[in-house]
Amino acid sequence: MTRDILVTGGAGFIGANFVLDWLRKDGADGIINVDKLTYAGNRKTLASLKGDARHIFSQTDICDRAALDKLFAAHKPRAVVHFAAESHVDRSIHGPGEFIQTNIVGTFTLLEAARAYWGGLDDVGKAAFRFLHVSTDEVFGSLGPNDPHFSETTGYQPNSPYSASKAASDHLVRAYYHTYGLPVLTTNCSNNYGPYHFPEKLIPLMINNALAGKPLPVYGDGLNVRDWLYVSDHCAAIREVLARGRLGETYNVGGWNEKTNLDVVHTLCDLLDELRPKAASSHRDQITFVKDRPGHDRRYAIDARKLERELGWKPAETFETGLRKTVQWYLDNQAWVEDVMSGDYRNWLTKQYAA
Repeated sequence: MTRDILVTGGAGFIGANFVLDWLRKDGADGIINVDKLTYAGNRKTLASLKGDARHIFSQTDICDRAALDKLFAAHKPRAVVHFAAESHVDRSIHGPGEFIQTNIVGTFTLLEAARAYWGGLDDVGKAAFRFLHVSTDEVFGSLGPNDPHFSETTGYQPNSPYSASKAASDHLVRAYYHTYGLPVLTTNCSNNYGPYHFPEKLIPLMINNALAGKPLPVYGDGLNVRDWLYVSDHCAAIREVLARGRLGETYNVGGWNEKTNLDVVHTLCDLLDELRPKAASSHRDQITFVKDRPGHDRRYAIDARKLERELGWKPAETFETGLRKTVQWYLDNQAWVEDVMSGDYRNWLTKQYAA
């Protein structure tokens, strides 16, 4: 077993941020980066790692057991950090099959490959190995306005094909710990935002549309509430859980930033009015309300006290500081945005927000 870690989905939004953050540190262990490169995976996000011997990229589908077995045998990682997932609720409504395949079958296949590899290690290697599964707060369902925050003991009540597929993957990971003893850890995070976020999600979509002079589509009344977590804070939490988390445990990762979607859009517009002002009006004038999506959960809120109590983690960014950094990054990196916004992506946006 080497000191390297195997990261799945490491060309996607959170995964790529994790890889870049991990390898910024001198003396960091190497990463075997496994990504299928679907529409949301982008090798150009990883361009700064070209020539870095600590980063090995493999375009591999996590549903391909034979390919996974070869990677484990060749690189002998000390840990797996599993980000790979289809993650957009709207897409899961239009095409749930891909979510079942990647999030459930893919996680199962990865668990089986990891279990076979782990089973062949010596006692020291077995004790040191970790399988960290990155999941979402959406598995817990929807909260009322006065309900307590999601904790690690909150029951699962997924309401979309996406969240149902992630709930299933969480249960598989738990089962592999209790049935086989595989040394697993699970994190359930709130809504991430930050650099390299694919522009189908709320914050980058609003930034890009605002800059292009297009409508800013807000679902329903805009009062759905989410807890927002800056992606570098999430990466720091994952490092702590990987290093010191208790085996078989789950840890909620949240930003303590409950905001309505409309509040988020208003704040974005105000930042853009400051950093990239329009000639005679506010970006708020572009806000347009559209038909709500089916099964739209009303409120998510994460209780992250267990992670702070046991491992000393808490977010470094406030929503205001993180959002300002995010807007500035998109202003400074419009070439990256244009590169990922293919014709197929634009067609999907037209279909999704036509109403």
